[in-house]
Amino acid sequence: MRVLVVEDDRLLRDGIHDALTADEYRVDGVPDGDQALLALSTETYNAVVLDWGLPGMSGIEVLKKIRADGNDVPVLILTARDGVNDRITGLDSGADDYLAKPFD
Repeated sequence: MRVLVVEDDRLLRDGIHDALTADEYRVDGVPDGDQALLALSTETYNAVVLDWGLPGMSGIEVLKKIRADGNDVPVLILTARDGVNDRITGLDSGADDYLAKPFD
C-alpha cells in the first residue's frame, strides 16, 4: 500500500513515515499543498494523510482540489483543529476520516 503524508512539521512527517514504513507501507512525504497536488498528479496512492494547517494552500483547499479533479483516494485529515465545526468542515469537504492532534 502506498501512502502520501502531507505535513509541514518535519518531525511529525518523519515520525508518521517511520511508523508506516515499519508496518511495510510505502510512504512519500511532502511539506505543502503544491507538492501534494504534484505528487497526486504523477503517482497513484492508496491513501493520503493530510494536515489542515499547511503553509500557502490549506489542507482543506488541497482536499477540495483533489475531489474536484475526480480523485477518490481515501483522505485522513490530521489536524490540531478539534472543534465539532472543524470536523464537519473536513468531512463535508471530502475527507474520509478526521484525526485531531495530538494522537498516539
